[in-house]
This record gives sequence, structure tokens and C-alpha cells, in this order.
Amino acid sequence: MKKPLLLLLALAVLALAGYGWYRSQQPQTEPLTLYGNVDIRELSLAFRQSGRLASLALQEGDSLSAGQEVATLDDQPFREALAAAKAQQQQAKAQLDKLTAGNRRQEITQAQALLAQKEAVLADRQRELKRQQGLEQSGSTSKQALDSARYAFAEAIASRDSAKANLSLLQEGARSEDIAAATANLAAAKARVDQASTALADTRLMAPSDAVVLSRLVEPGAMVTAASPVYNLALRDPVYIRAYVSEAELGLVPPGTKVHIRTDSSAKTFDGQVGFVSPRAEFTPKSVQTPELRTDLVYRLRIVVSHGDSGLQQGMPVTITLAR
Repeated sequence: MKKPLLLLLALAVLALAGYGWYRSQQPQTEPLTLYGNVDIRELSLAFRQSGRLASLALQEGDSLSAGQEVATLDDQPFREALAAAKAQQQQAKAQLDKLTAGNRRQEITQAQALLAQKEAVLADRQRELKRQQGLEQSGSTSKQALDSARYAFAEAIASRDSAKANLSLLQEGARSEDIAAATANLAAAKARVDQASTALADTRLMAPSDAVVLSRLVEPGAMVTAASPVYNLALRDPVYIRAYVSEAELGLVPPGTKVHIRTDSSAKTFDGQVGFVSPRAEFTPKSVQTPELRTDLVYRLRIVVSHGDSGLQQGMPVTITLAR
């Protein structure tokens, strides 16, 4: 009686050992479980210009979309500055047009007539000088009269040369250096118009991405300085999740690995993928609830959820699973 019982026990032990060996040879199918938190991604939204706050469109908790206008400044000073810059640009353009167009035909004709007059006066002074020289040889004139004729002739030559040079300048037009300076002045005026236009556009504050208002920091009527925050925003899309993986399991979660995310507050499962694996090891943070010892070294992961919703609030603890 004892021998059959012992035989049955031996067979049972062998069967259990064989099953254990078989199980040890099979691949593990239980999913790897990681723990982490939804990253807190905040943005302080501010104007690039200083001025008086005219309006705020949102309250705390409101959702906003990329490109949505969320606040404005009083734009009257900026519109006036733009008008002044445009007037300066027109003035600079008129000056350049004047230089490049050259002198008017009437001005050149007037200079030609003046030169002809000076040449006629010169010819008359030359005849008078010759007459005085002839009289001086015959003793019929005084030395003073001859000197006066010489001075008048020299003055007529100088006056004729001046009229000739003036006509040449009018015909040649503006100097290339003057045109270059006027061109540079026009370019500077255009740049001032662009700056004023940009400043005017900056009086409208636009949302850079989809977000939720965390806090509204000022109220309409307040004076704000450039880069002074008016809203604190929580960015919504994409949602980033910070998780940690041990060194032994690091090879299971390369970038691009698909994962599932669950929270304690909902039965909904969110899909994501590993977007970044830190190349540097660190000690397990206290906020990560893993069953491993706190002194184990782990590597930080960034998991990207492209279509998150209000079920993933910033800072919320999450559980991440993936199949080995």
C-alpha cells in the first residue's frame, strides 16, 4: 500500500518540476508596467510692447486655440507712430526722386540764357579794353581809364566762367554721393515704417498653441511693460508624460515604443509612444511609485500623447503598460 502511494507522490513531484521547467522556457507575456506623472507644461504669455491694457478675453479655466486673440493694448500711440514713420518715408522718397530726376528743363534754359548774357558782357568789355589800349598809345586816354577797362574785362571773364560752371552742374544733375545718401535715408525710413507696423501688430496678443488658462494676472486698464506676463497657460497638445524605467528593462522601451496610459480617476485608456529616453541614469525620484527599491538607478522617459483630453490633468500620476 505504501509503495503505490510513494510512486504517486514521486510522479506528482516530477510533473510539477516538468511544468515549472516548461514555464521557465516560455517567453514572458505579462506587460511591463511603469509609473509616472503627466508633465506640468506652463507658459507665461506676455506682450512684446509696453502700454495700457485695453482688453482681456479669457478667464481662468478657459480653453484657447492656437492663433486666438486673448488680449489687446491701447493702440492709439502705435497708430500715431506708424503715421509719423510713413510721413518720413514719403519725405525721403520725394528727396530721392528729386535728385534722380535731375534739374528741370526751364532751369537749364535759364542758365543757358544767363551764360549768353555774361558772354555778351564779356565781348563788350573786351572791345572797350582794346579801344582804351589804342587810345593809350596815342596819348588820348588816362592810365586810370585803361586800368578800369582791364578790371571790367577781368570781372566779365570771372562772371562768364561762373555762369558756365553753373550750367554744367545743372546739366550733369545731382552727385552720385548725394543720390546714395538719399537712397540710404529712404531705406532707413522704410525700416522705421516696418518697425512701427510690427509694434502696432504686437498690441494684439495671440495664443501660440492650444492651452488652458491657469491664471489671469492683470486686469484691463493696467499699465504693462514688455515681457510682463498677463496670463499663465497650461499647454494641452501634445501631452507629455514623465516616467522612469530601470536599467534592466531599458532595452524594452526604445523611442517609438507604443504604450497605454491609465489614470486612477477614469477607466479610459490613452495611447502614446516613447519619444525620448534620457542617456543619463539617476536615482529613482520619490514621486515615482515603483515596486523596486528607491536606491535603484533608473532612466527618464518622455511619453507623448498626441490626443489627450481633460482626463490627463497636469501633475496627475499615471500607469503605463506595454507588452514585452
